[in-house]
Amino acid sequence: MVVFGGLAALIVLSPGWDEFHSAFLNWDVFKASFPDIAHAFLLNVKIFCIAEPIILVLALVVAVVRGLPGPVFAPLRGLAIAYADVFRGVPTILVILMLGFGMPALGLSWIPTSETFWGIVALVLVYTAYVSEVYRAGLESVHPSQEAAARSLGLTRFQGLHYVIVPQAVRRVIPPLLNDFIGLQKDTALVGILGSVEAFKQAQIDVSADFNFTNYLVAATLFVAITIPLARFTDWLVARDRRKRQAGGLV
Repeated sequence: MVVFGGLAALIVLSPGWDEFHSAFLNWDVFKASFPDIAHAFLLNVKIFCIAEPIILVLALVVAVVRGLPGPVFAPLRGLAIAYADVFRGVPTILVILMLGFGMPALGLSWIPTSETFWGIVALVLVYTAYVSEVYRAGLESVHPSQEAAARSLGLTRFQGLHYVIVPQAVRRVIPPLLNDFIGLQKDTALVGILGSVEAFKQAQIDVSADFNFTNYLVAATLFVAITIPLARFTDWLVARDRRKRQAGGLV
């Protein structure tokens, strides 16, 4: 409280406070631009809701393929490793630009030209690589005796993965998965560089019209209104899991 109070006092008492307040904290501009930016924010939510379930499925497939043993699956493991390395190494904004501008430029009639479509594809590719590593950590955290027990019951390796290994792994990685999806919700704003009018793009349009940066504050407020509840939900899941483990240890 002392630190933030001191920072607030420093800002308010600074010589440029009046100009800063007018340019960034104008309540009239906030109220005027909120409806349009909030309507554009629905596109961010739509992108998130479409990309998230696809990422969950594809990332699990990549993680499982990467963990397949034996020389027979070596090519598939190599592809999974290469995919994760490449899309975790390339900045998300570059993937969005290359797909969003590059794919329609091919001029093929069967390739979609929607900038929102390619923005979603880019986010799915990038976040699938990140989430696959989260899944992989969860799969490796399950003790090998679990797989041995499944095989002793007559289950095949894939049946053991489906009924024994994957359910345990997914429960263990739910908190980090939610953290990744908090990042995904924020990164939906990057789709605006392709021309899609989402919250950040609408804020840019409004700033260009009235030269007031309060419009960015409106967009930031909408993103915070989504991400903070997700963050608190993640904290609650972590605390619940900790209590269960402590109770199990006492028993």
